Order: sequence, then C-alpha cells, then structure tokens
Amino acid sequence: MDARIQRDIVVIGASAGGVPALGALLARLPAQLPATLLIVMHISPYGPSALHTILARTTNLRVVAATDNAPLANGTVFVATADRHLMLTNEGVRITRGPKECRARPAVDVLFRSAAVAYGERVIGVILTGALDDGTAGLWAVKDHGGLAFVQDPLTADHPSMPESAIAHVEVDFVGGLDALAGKIVSAVVTPAGSPARGVSARTYAAIENRISETGDGGRRVS
Repeated sequence: MDARIQRDIVVIGASAGGVPALGALLARLPAQLPATLLIVMHISPYGPSALHTILARTTNLRVVAATDNAPLANGTVFVATADRHLMLTNEGVRITRGPKECRARPAVDVLFRSAAVAYGERVIGVILTGALDDGTAGLWAVKDHGGLAFVQDPLTADHPSMPESAIAHVEVDFVGGLDALAGKIVSAVVTPAGSPARGVSARTYAAIENRISETGDGGRRVS
C-alpha cells in the first residue's frame, strides 16, 4: 500500500427524497474538506436543472453544475446536469450522453463506475435515499477497485430501496444516518487508503462498461 494515497474523491448518489438528504449531508461537511465531491440525483431530462443552486444554499462548500473537462478541486461539489451522465476520467470531469442505465441519465452507476476505474482506492461511494437499485452496481465497482462504500441507514431514508439494495448486494463499509455519514466521510478523507483493488475480472468488466458510457452515440436520441 502507498501511504500517500488519500481518499479524496467522494461520489454520492440519490434519487427520490434526495434533495433534503443531500442538503443535510453537505451542510455537515466542512468548507475546507480535502476532497472533490460529485453528485448524481435522478432529475427530469426536460429543461435545465437548478439542483446545484438549491444545494449551494445548504453548505459552505463550493457547489457547481458539472461541465465537461473541469479539473477536480478540493472543497468543490460537482452536480450532474439534466439528461447527461456525469463521469470521471484521469483528466477530470466528463459530461456524456451515453445510453441510459437503470432507466436514468444521469445514472448513479455511471458516475461510481467511472470513478472506480479512474481513481481506484481514492474513491468513497455514498448511496442515499432513492427508489429501485441504481447505484448498487456502481458501489460494487468502487469496492472492487479498493474504494470505500458508505450507505444511508434505510430506516432514516425517505425512500429506502436504493440503500437496501446496496446493503443487500455490496460489502459496505459503513451504514448510518446523515450525521454519522458526514462524520465518516470527514474521517475517511484524511486517512490513507487501505486495501488494494481486489477483483481483476470485475475491473475488466467495469472498464468495458465505462467506455460504453463515455463513447456512446451522443448524436441520436436514446430511449
């Protein structure tokens, strides 16, 4: 293990009930957090999203709508925009119009998987309230690449399906309410990464799926 590797990439996924949960979580994080945060929440594909503006009112962190090729920056929150996947590459933020996943674009799985492929042990994946199971496969990829998996306690979630699915299928590192999750994030980003990536075959599949999301046909309408 390289003790110099810090967990400085925090990817967060939410769906139904996500606005208040995201706001409450961000409100509990310090403005000088030594990490970049990226958020995907299922939003309407029609018209521009104001989610970044809403969340900016809840926190002292810098909150911006994600733009293509933006560099990562500590203390900054990048928020996915309508009808576009939010992804990460070794160069920074990518905005793509690849195929929908879990009937959603942006999809949580796409962000988590791309972060895992690009940054491995540096990633912390966080699943909050939401319906169905988007985020489960992505959180699995985070774990397979040596990252950490945090999940909101379903008993505290307005819609528990997403947290329940993640807990049922992924070896999560922590489950707790929003206060506890915020504290765990803060402590994790200042602690050197621990385990090396584990699943070689899973890493291969994640990289293939990642390329599909990044290079999908953006010129035609995807149903």
